[in-house]
Amino acid sequence: MSNPMEVYSQAKEFLKEHATGLAFVFIAVGTGLIATRRWMAGGVCRSKARLDGKTVLITGANTGIGKETAVDLAGRGARVILACRDMGRANRAADEIRNRSGNGNVVVKQLDLESLQSVRALVADVKTSEDRLDILINNAGIMMCPKWQTVDGFEMQFGVNHLGHFLLTNSLLDLLKKSSPSRVVNVSSLAHEKGEIHFDDINLDRDYDPMKSYRQSKLANVLFSRELAKSLEGTGVTVYSLHPGVIRTELGRHLWPTIALWKRLLFNPLMLLIKSPWEGAQTTIYCAVDESLQNTSGLYYSDCGPKQAAPQACDDVAAKKLWDISASMVGLA
Repeated sequence: MSNPMEVYSQAKEFLKEHATGLAFVFIAVGTGLIATRRWMAGGVCRSKARLDGKTVLITGANTGIGKETAVDLAGRGARVILACRDMGRANRAADEIRNRSGNGNVVVKQLDLESLQSVRALVADVKTSEDRLDILINNAGIMMCPKWQTVDGFEMQFGVNHLGHFLLTNSLLDLLKKSSPSRVVNVSSLAHEKGEIHFDDINLDRDYDPMKSYRQSKLANVLFSRELAKSLEGTGVTVYSLHPGVIRTELGRHLWPTIALWKRLLFNPLMLLIKSPWEGAQTTIYCAVDESLQNTSGLYYSDCGPKQAAPQACDDVAAKKLWDISASMVGLA
C-alpha cells in the first residue's frame, strides 16, 4: 500500500513538472465552456420599442419564460394581463412583475386551457373589461405528460398546447383587429421538426407516446400560425411562431422523473449550459415588439431571427385541414 505522503509528494511533483500543460488544458476547457454557454444563450431582443397605452395578454405567465416576457413588456409600459390556471401562483408572480418592472398595471385573470369553458369565460371577461388587445402571446404549455385527457375529452398536450390557444385566439380576433396594428405570438418548439399531425387519430388513442404527442402539438402551433396569418391578411394583425430554445424551466417536470437516475446525474452539470428563463424569453419578446417585423406575418423564428420551419410545417393543405378539424373540435363555426 502506498504511503499517503509519497502519493502527495508524487502528485506535487507531477503538478510542478506539468504546470504549463495543465494550465493550458484548464484554460482551453474553460474557454470552451464559456463559448458554449454564450452560444446556447442565443440572441437578445435589442428593440427599445415602448408599449405605453397598449395591452398585452400572456398565457402561463406565472413562471418561466412567460413571467420573464411579462416583466419585459411591463417594463416597456404595457398593461399586462397574466392568464393563468393557478391564481395563487399568478398573484405572487404579478407582485414580482410589478416590483421588477416598476409598472403597477399588471392584472391576473383565470385561464385553464384544459377547459374550453374556462377559455370562453376568459374571453367574455376580456371583452367586457378591456377596450383593446395589442399583443396576444400564447405561451402556456404542457410537455411529455402521461396519457391524460382535458375536461372536454381531448388528449392533454394537443388540447392545452393547441386547441385551447386556437379557441382563445379566434375568440379574441375582433378585439385584436380593433386594436391593429396588433400581434399574435405562438410559442412552439424545435420539436415540431419531427412532428406529424395524426389526422386519423388526432387524440392518439391507438398509439399514445408522450414525445409523439408533444411533437404533434408543437407542429400544430406552427401550422396554426401559418393558416392564421393567411386569414388575417390586410387586417393589421400579424402572426409569429417561434422556438424559444432549451431552457431551465418547469416545463420538463413530467419528463425528468422518467429519466434513469444515472442519466439525471450526468445531465445535471449540463443544465448550467442551457438557457435561463430570461434568455429563453428573448425570441418571444422580439416577435412581440421588434419594429422590423411589423409588415411580416406567418413566419417561424429562433434566437431573435427568422428560421426555416420543417417542411411539414409549411404544408398549406395540412394547415387548412388542421384548422377545420380544430374548429370542429372546439365548436367554432
